Amino acid sequence: MTDTISLSLTSDEIEMLVDALEVDMEGYVEAAKEARGNNNREDVKTFTEAATRIQTLLSKLQDLVEE
Repeated sequence: MTDTISLSLTSDEIEMLVDALEVDMEGYVEAAKEARGNNNREDVKTFTEAATRIQTLLSKLQDLVEE
């Protein structure tokens, strides 16, 4: 998934995406905690990676709203 897509969004639309991604990221963080408690290292790795990727995207979107 390295293709770049250009997309025009309003600041309100970006804020909606940010809100949805924050909820999604919280789910992955909680899932990673639960997996850690169950000593399931593979799931911890998967959920942590997903949360990290979402955080990276969130940062990019938040930078656009703050401009």
